[in-house]
Amino acid sequence: MSYRRAEEILPGEVIELIQQYVDGVNLYIPRKQGSRQKWGAKTTYKCELQSRNQLIYESYLSGATVGELAERWYLSEKSIRRIVRREKQAKDTVAVR
Repeated sequence: MSYRRAEEILPGEVIELIQQYVDGVNLYIPRKQGSRQKWGAKTTYKCELQSRNQLIYESYLSGATVGELAERWYLSEKSIRRIVRREKQAKDTVAVR
């Protein structure tokens, strides 16, 4: 997230009004409810994680142990188990349809 100076965006009257409540602090102004984006919508990171999780699951099915996968992907064993469980559930859901 990048910061922008209020003086560059807001009229002086609005800044003075805000300063009545907070003065000299960083202030987060959330998006309007209708314009919110889902997590990962602006980047490819969500897709990268999905690809990584599929590779982990395929490696697990091929015989790699949870410990080996945790070491290889720099994750905890608990995270690997969670990924394997979620990927299995996703595959089972697709197979049922």
